[in-house]
Amino acid sequence: MSPYPDWLNPGDNAWQLVAATLVGLMSIPGIAVLYGGIVQRKWAVNTMLMAFTGFSLVLVVWVLCGFKMGFGEPIHLGPGILRAAIGKPHTILGSNNQEQALIPLLDGAMPKFRFSETTLAYFQFVFAAITPLLFLGSVIGRISFKVWLIFVPLWSLLAYSVNAFLLWGGGWWSQMGALDYSGGYVIHLAAGTTGFVAAAIIGPRLARDRERAVPNNLPMAAVGAGILWLGWNGFNGGDPYFSGSDASLAVINTNLCTAVALLTWVIWDMLAGPAKRPNFLGAINGMIVGLVAITPAAGFVNSFGALVIGAIASSLVWLSWNKLGRTRLFKKVDDTLGVVHTHGVAGLLGGLLVGVFADPNVKVYLGTGGAPDATYGGWLYGHNPKLLLWQLGAAATVIVWDALVTFVILKVLSLFMKLRIPDEALEVGDIAVHEEEAYPDDALVSSPRSLVTSPARHLEPETLQPEMPVKES
Repeated sequence: MSPYPDWLNPGDNAWQLVAATLVGLMSIPGIAVLYGGIVQRKWAVNTMLMAFTGFSLVLVVWVLCGFKMGFGEPIHLGPGILRAAIGKPHTILGSNNQEQALIPLLDGAMPKFRFSETTLAYFQFVFAAITPLLFLGSVIGRISFKVWLIFVPLWSLLAYSVNAFLLWGGGWWSQMGALDYSGGYVIHLAAGTTGFVAAAIIGPRLARDRERAVPNNLPMAAVGAGILWLGWNGFNGGDPYFSGSDASLAVINTNLCTAVALLTWVIWDMLAGPAKRPNFLGAINGMIVGLVAITPAAGFVNSFGALVIGAIASSLVWLSWNKLGRTRLFKKVDDTLGVVHTHGVAGLLGGLLVGVFADPNVKVYLGTGGAPDATYGGWLYGHNPKLLLWQLGAAATVIVWDALVTFVILKVLSLFMKLRIPDEALEVGDIAVHEEEAYPDDALVSSPRSLVTSPARHLEPETLQPEMPVKES
């Protein structure tokens, strides 16, 4: 007997599962503790709970129909882009999911997979799952938890699956030649767009909360940021689908770009920031920008290109955050953690820079039997400016479609339920919404059991006001 089918390679299968687990750790606990440490103390529990429930919701809809909608047989809805925009909904709950993985429209265009459909489905699930958790950062501190439970699965099916099919599932933009190595468009541009539109529709936090948005636990945020950084090795290192040399290149490019972007942001803070001092939250922003910007390019560019992408993306997103973020529109829309900048703008820049720096000497897959190697050239190295046009077109499609889907879903939900937590509960935070708090004070801990288990029922909102602002020195 043998545990391995003839087509399965144990090394590739193991790497895909490890890479998927690294990406999963980026969501839980990564995003949960990163966001949970950055938000105000009164929203730490709400943030972590939405991260865990969002992750769970996506898995359920993914196996029911989302995976096949993103990576299955196309539905022919009409001419042009409609010819290959989405896959046919179908479950993967049956026993036949142990067969060799296959993306129908890419069959023959890349090497045969050496692992099962379950491995591919789980690997792609963790990418689908982290996307709502990213745009959660735009609406923390006021979105209704019930709305979150409905919005996430609907958006995952109607927006994410379309993005994935168009660029990864062999859909129309993939056929045109647009490139997105690991999700600069499918994940990050989508998250930035969706978060900004959702924040505009749901409305801002309480004015006092916007004015004093003090992180509650920076060491916890540092743990989440570290998990995010190292977890990205699975994010980009797993996307060639094989544990070959391109995976190794993607990993070193990811870390190099991130390091350069972090340092660039810190230097900009020191030279031109409001206080002209380095700060840890700025370093985290620079780190995220580097991770996001290299994501669409990691296995298509050489390491010099990765270094330059980190410097360019971090500089431009720093300007977006500190200059564009102070304009009237961006002040009006309360994007709590600046997701539109660190993910939306960074993802867009990374995708466009693929069109500039993609290097035809970087081999994604080796040709056999006289077939040419699979390589991609951009404007600088491959003298192929047309790639930049395809990157622009794919970006525009993601922005327009995701903004439309987000707007429609939330407007329909608003007909039946309140999108926002009531103002009286916004004053209180976690205790009012979940009857829990991340850091209960001594009085609450030593209270009778009835108060501990149901504090919101026994304490008036006035007694649960957030702590007074820290006086500026």
